[in-house]
Amino acid sequence: MSKQNGGLGRSPRRMDPGCLGAFVEEFTRHLRSLGHTRLTATGYEDGARHFAEWLHRSEIAVDDIDEAVIARFARHRCACSGCRQHRRLSAKYVRRVHRFVRFLVDRGVAKASAPNASAPRNERVVELQDWLRHHRGISERTIDRHGRMVARLLPSLGDDPGKYDAELVRRVILAEAQRSSRPYIKTMATALRGYLRFLATHDACRPWLDRAVPSVPQWRLSALPRYLPAADVERLIACCDLTKPHGIRDKAILLLLVRLGLRGGDILSMRLDDIDWDEGTLRVRGKGRREVRLPLPQEAGDALLDYLERARPHVKDERMFLRSSAPYRPFAGPCAISDVVRLAVKRAGIADPPSRGTNLLRHSAATGMLRAGATLDAIGTVLRHRSTDTTAHYAKVDVAMLRQVAQPWPGDASC
Repeated sequence: MSKQNGGLGRSPRRMDPGCLGAFVEEFTRHLRSLGHTRLTATGYEDGARHFAEWLHRSEIAVDDIDEAVIARFARHRCACSGCRQHRRLSAKYVRRVHRFVRFLVDRGVAKASAPNASAPRNERVVELQDWLRHHRGISERTIDRHGRMVARLLPSLGDDPGKYDAELVRRVILAEAQRSSRPYIKTMATALRGYLRFLATHDACRPWLDRAVPSVPQWRLSALPRYLPAADVERLIACCDLTKPHGIRDKAILLLLVRLGLRGGDILSMRLDDIDWDEGTLRVRGKGRREVRLPLPQEAGDALLDYLERARPHVKDERMFLRSSAPYRPFAGPCAISDVVRLAVKRAGIADPPSRGTNLLRHSAATGMLRAGATLDAIGTVLRHRSTDTTAHYAKVDVAMLRQVAQPWPGDASC
């Protein structure tokens, strides 16, 4: 009795990718070079073959591939040859096809999808973002956010910057304050000030209009720093599983966050040549494109060396920290570094931590240095604070110093 497969009484033939056959094979070799297992690469190859044969059967040219074509493929009732006859295509299967199409675009075989026509980009917003990129030294993430916020305000501000005045600027931002949260409006006000400065530098609006943007009232540095006690910090580091590559990597990341108070973006942008092993220093690229050299603690240096020798994938990428599973590539963003901290907090069994992101360990590092006797100036230098007020925030947790300056309670003293 023949084995049934997909409701058929015969073994299916392998799908024929036709003119895309050479690219399917190159795609498979590419996946293997990234570190994917043979089983994973084969799964992607099957999806690529299926999509290529469906294109041929549907008489769709490679140049016509776009999101709509992939959506049609995902919905079609499969009558293609092969083991997937009459089966519904899963979302995971379609994602594999998306990756094959991106591969074809990178090779110049298929065309990149056109931008969404329903969301046109404003020319002045694009010019603003280029100006921010070249003159303000802020990150791409912040540039994108400011561009979106300014685009939201433009319908209310109008198309002619020459007609902007203080009354209009205040009215627009106060109207947004009625329907948005305070932190959002605070960021929007910053974006609007930057936009008005950009216009003023190009003589497109009156100068000094940025001063008409109302400030959002907020108590600065009113809360206590959120940090972990020293014992919990050590538990956090000890919970890393050093028998696995990701555990070795996570320990190095946690030690850099704890011992040097680095930000998630600092870890993300760190490169192999940032470490001077002879001098024992680490180059850090901080906010505003500022680069500084910090002393590399022995414990953190040993963890980094262990990661490089035993756990880091052997790929041609200058970033220090990479994903531990294929495809081996850098982390997508600072949130991925926060996830490393969050999972470590969970593994360490720390109940009810004050927060779960990278700032938790940055605050813990500052608090630890303060209690070890470091001055606020020294802590501000390590943490790369621009304002001494920011560093002074940590004085609130220096209980020993506060006891020395606290005045005795008058008790029952008579008036």
